[in-house]
Amino acid sequence: MSAVKYQLELFWLALGFFSRLPIPANTPYSEERMNQAGRYFALVGLLLGAFCALCFALVSMVLPTPVAIFIMMCFSLMLTGAFHEDGLTDMADGIGGGMTLERRLTIMKDSRIGTYGASALVMALLGKFVLLSELAKWQMVIPALVASYVISRGVAASLIHDTPYVSDIDTSKSKPLANKQSQVELVVLLATSLIPMLWLELSLVVSMLVVIVPLRFVFRTWLLKRIGGFTGDCLGAAQQLSELTLYMVILIWLGVH
Repeated sequence: MSAVKYQLELFWLALGFFSRLPIPANTPYSEERMNQAGRYFALVGLLLGAFCALCFALVSMVLPTPVAIFIMMCFSLMLTGAFHEDGLTDMADGIGGGMTLERRLTIMKDSRIGTYGASALVMALLGKFVLLSELAKWQMVIPALVASYVISRGVAASLIHDTPYVSDIDTSKSKPLANKQSQVELVVLLATSLIPMLWLELSLVVSMLVVIVPLRFVFRTWLLKRIGGFTGDCLGAAQQLSELTLYMVILIWLGVH
């Protein structure tokens, strides 16, 4: 029972870090525990995706589908505090606007939004709305939403395992995540990232993995060339890019089938 309790406490830490949902006030915290909590990031995506799917299902009963998607997206932003969108924005500003490694990292820490960040944010949100609206025509918003929330967070968190952390470890809000994942944590993360196999056709899951695994490799290689590793903002960007890509893969698969 103590082992189960410990794992549950790790899940609460992961949920508290990546969302605005309340967690038990007596949940123990340490940097070691926070690092271990990375194994449950995909499960956090499952819970958030389920909440967003429920929101969409309820609103679509009384309002048109595009409005339901819009409200669901707003609800999602409130659930996470726009955590991942903020990462995408900061990464776009830093890597897009900085000419040196030091300058890129400095810009990423700046709370102000520049042209690169604003453009990335607008296109990401617009892209989600358009892609989900198309998925709605196939009655696939709910399964696609939950699956993409799970897998995209698994992809982002997996970068911690084999990519060096390059931000200022003493001041960064992502300091607890800077340590590399153990093999056990990576296995748990990847295993839970495959949960969408429970409700999606096997051929669709395979299609998603065939695209998302190379995307992770390309994104990681690009990060290594641009800044020599990852920052917390880069993980948020990885989640957003993966989510958008997965929606597109599902649409392509639906069109073929």
